[in-house]
Amino acid sequence: MSEISIAVVGASWGGLSALSKLVAALPRDLAVPVAVVQHRGPQADNMLASLLQDVTALRVIDVEDKEPLEPGGVYIAPANYHMMVERGHLSLTTDPAVRFSRPSIDVTFISAADAYPGATLGVVLTGANDDGAVGLRHIVDRGGRAIVQDPNTAESRTMPEAAKLAVPEAEVLPLAEIAAHIVSITKPASRMEGRKAG
Repeated sequence: MSEISIAVVGASWGGLSALSKLVAALPRDLAVPVAVVQHRGPQADNMLASLLQDVTALRVIDVEDKEPLEPGGVYIAPANYHMMVERGHLSLTTDPAVRFSRPSIDVTFISAADAYPGATLGVVLTGANDDGAVGLRHIVDRGGRAIVQDPNTAESRTMPEAAKLAVPEAEVLPLAEIAAHIVSITKPASRMEGRKAG
């Protein structure tokens, strides 16, 4: 299996708490960039990045268009924009909302799988709709890996349940175990892919 070049994480209802726990448990020497899509209202401020920065030594970035991807960066999709993964950077679009969401998890996941086929890790966390399921399926179909939060540890079960249904081969893990699993999957990339990601 190919080494992982990027991790993409989607969350909705209950996401702040879940993302805080996940990011806090990631090590300073994380080998890959992490792109995060959290559903937010169009007028939401940029407090999400600040709140996550408070719990991690990793660099948390509120994404701007053409933001370069670097190992160990945590990249937050801004409110009211879709975040697209391209080779080596992120771009933003104001295309129409998908399933009433902008940013859309599916949009980011699908673009990541297309930019890094066979080298994308998708993670679906708590949420009250089915955004992320189609994108996670696309990641796996393109040769990538999938992790779904155990619905029993999710504030809202709907999104992880939908992801499990779409991707039955996904690894289903309690929230507390996901960070360590991300590290175990991405560790071999530290010397090879990690240097290429920027």
